[in-house]
Amino acid sequence: MYDLVILNGFVIDGTGVSRRQADVAIRDGRIVGIGRFARSEARRSIDAEGHVVAPGIIDAHTHYDPQLTFEPYGTSSCFHGVTSVVTGNCGFAMSPTRAADRKYMSSIFTRVEEIGANAMAAIAWDFETFPEYLAARTGKIGINAAFYIGHSNIRRWVLGDESNQRAATDDEVAEMRMIVRDAMAAGAAGLSSSHSPTDLDMEDRPVPSRLSSRQELLALADEVGRANKGTIGYLPLSAMGGLSAEDGELLVEMALASRRPIIIQGLGARSKVEAPTATWPESEKYLESCRQRGAAVYSLLISRPFNRPVCLARNTSMYEGVPAFHRLFKTDSLAERMAMLRDPAYRDEIRYAVENPNSDPAKGSNTPPPAFNLMLVGKTRRPDNAVLEGRRLTEIAEERGCAPMDVMADLALSEDLETEFIWNTETDEWREGTFLASRHPQMIIGTSDGGAHLGRDDNAEFTSYFFKYWVREWGKWSLEEAIREFTMLPAKILGFNDRGIIAEGYAADIMIFDPETIGPDIKVIAHDLPGGDSRWTSRPKGVKATIVNGVPIVLDGRLLDDCGLPGHVLRPGVSL
Repeated sequence: MYDLVILNGFVIDGTGVSRRQADVAIRDGRIVGIGRFARSEARRSIDAEGHVVAPGIIDAHTHYDPQLTFEPYGTSSCFHGVTSVVTGNCGFAMSPTRAADRKYMSSIFTRVEEIGANAMAAIAWDFETFPEYLAARTGKIGINAAFYIGHSNIRRWVLGDESNQRAATDDEVAEMRMIVRDAMAAGAAGLSSSHSPTDLDMEDRPVPSRLSSRQELLALADEVGRANKGTIGYLPLSAMGGLSAEDGELLVEMALASRRPIIIQGLGARSKVEAPTATWPESEKYLESCRQRGAAVYSLLISRPFNRPVCLARNTSMYEGVPAFHRLFKTDSLAERMAMLRDPAYRDEIRYAVENPNSDPAKGSNTPPPAFNLMLVGKTRRPDNAVLEGRRLTEIAEERGCAPMDVMADLALSEDLETEFIWNTETDEWREGTFLASRHPQMIIGTSDGGAHLGRDDNAEFTSYFFKYWVREWGKWSLEEAIREFTMLPAKILGFNDRGIIAEGYAADIMIFDPETIGPDIKVIAHDLPGGDSRWTSRPKGVKATIVNGVPIVLDGRLLDDCGLPGHVLRPGVSL
C-alpha cells in the first residue's frame, strides 16, 4: 500500500518540461511512482482533477526562525504552497546565543524585523550553540526549514558587548571560524551576514556584523567553502542605492574564496528604490562579469509590488531614513504626535523631508522612504474624506497647491491620525523593470521575508501573486517556467539535493493548485502571536493542498489538525 496517491492532476515536475496528466504515488515521505494508480492502492488519496501538481515552493529568504519555535507550520507561507524555508537571514539568527545574550539578540529581531517583543519573549530557549539549536528543532517543525548561522550571533558570542563597537582580532576571527566550522558540520545552510546601514539595534547602534572587516568576512566565507556545501547570504553596504564597485568586487572575492553561491539583495529592477530601471543595466553587466569570472553571485528579486499600509497613529520603521519625520514615531502618545504635526516649525522641518532622505550610511539608516507619488489614500474615517480614497497624495497636493506632506498630515489630523494610507509600488515602470530582471539566470525570483515586518504587509503571497499576474494575466511566464523558478532552481542553488522536483526518489514536498483561480485572496491583521502581538496574515485562492514529506498539512485552505509535524531540518548536500 502507498501512503498517499494524488490522482488525475497535471504534473509539472519543476524542471521546466511540459506538463502531463499523471498520478503520483507516495510512500514513507518519498515519491515512488508517477503514472497510473488506483485509489484502492493507498491509505489516502487526493483527487487533483483540473489542478496542477507541482513541487512544493522553496523560499530562500525568511525570518521564520523565531516563529517556528512556537508555531511550527510557517503560516502564512504554508497556505501558499511553500514547503521549505531558509531562515536566519541578514546576519542574525536564533543561534549561537548565550543565555546572557538572549535579550539582546531578541531585540535585534524586534528592531530590524519588526517581530513583537511579546512574541520574542515567549521563545523557549532550549539551546545555545548552533548544533544544539538544530537538534532542538528536529522533529518539532511542520514545514521543512534550513538555518543559516548568523554573523551577528557569532560576533556577539566571541566579542560580547564589544561586538558592535570594533573590529575583531586575529585570534577572535580564528575563534569565529571554529564556530562556523562546527555549524557547517552540524548542517547549517551556510553563513548570513550584513553590512547594510538599515540594520540597527534598539539603541540605534549598528548590529554586530556591520563592524566586521572585509578580512573577517572573507575568512568566514572561506570557512563555509571548506565544508563544500551551503551558501552565503549577504546584505552589502550599498544594497539600498545600487551595488558599488567595491562591494561588487567583495562579492566576487567571497564567491571565489568559498567556491559557494553568494545570495544578496539589492540588484534588480527596484534596487530597493522606486526607480524600476535605474540600476538594472549596470546590474546586468555586473552579473555577466561575475559569470565570466566563475563567481556564483545571485540576487533575490521581489516580484510582487509593495502594498503596505501606513497609519500615523501606529508605529512604523518605513521612515527611518527620514530622521525628522521619524521623530514623530519616537513617542507613543497620539496627543504628542498630533501636537507635533500642528506645530508650524515642525511642519516646516518635515514638509520636504521625504523627498530628501538620508543617503549617507554614516549618519544612520538610509532606508528609502515611501515616495509620495506612490502613496495612496486607503481608508478614511470621516464621510467627507471618503472621496479621496484611492487617490495619490501628489495628485491631491497639486490640486490644493501644497506639499504632499501637508496633505498627509492634514488628512490624518482630521481623523485623529487614524487615516490609513497605502504605499503601492505597482506601476508600468515597476512591471517592466521587474520583468527584465526576472529573466536573468542569476536572479532568484521571490522572497517572502516571511515571519518579519509583521506590521507592514504579508509578502507570503508572492507566489500566488506571481501565478495570477505574471503567468495568467500578463502572460510573461509560462506556468512550467514559473514553477521551475520557485522549486528546482532554488533547490539546486541552496544544495537541497532531494527537493524541488517531482521525480521518483525525491522527497514528497508537493503543492496542488488550480491554475485558473490561484491568486491572493484574504489579508487581515491577526492577534495570534504570543502575548497578543499582531501580524498581517494572508490566504490565497485556488490552492488545494500543501504536502510536506508526503503528509498533507493544508487541504482546501485549512491547516489540518491531525497532520503532525512532518517537517525536516534541511541540511545542504544531505538527502533525508
